[in-house]
Amino acid sequence: MTVSKPRYSKEEFARLGDEVYERDIAPRVEAAEAGKFVAIDIETGAYEMDRDELLAMNRLLARIADAQVWLRRVGSRCAHRIGSRRNSGRP
Repeated sequence: MTVSKPRYSKEEFARLGDEVYERDIAPRVEAAEAGKFVAIDIETGAYEMDRDELLAMNRLLARIADAQVWLRRVGSRCAHRIGSRRNSGRP
């Protein structure tokens, strides 16, 4: 298995990933898919979606072996959060 090397700076990678998501994917996904992960190839715009982030990424990499994968969660600005959320209503 070959490992794809990053071809972009972290900032450019994030900008491109968010741009593709907002422009091409967000308008197509429905509220019922909130919480699912979207693995996006920032170069081609191809994507896979699943509740399991690894399954989404693996399906995308099976289609595009050298994909530059950006991960987002439907309904969120990011894939994961670190730390607690304020005002979540949980103790």
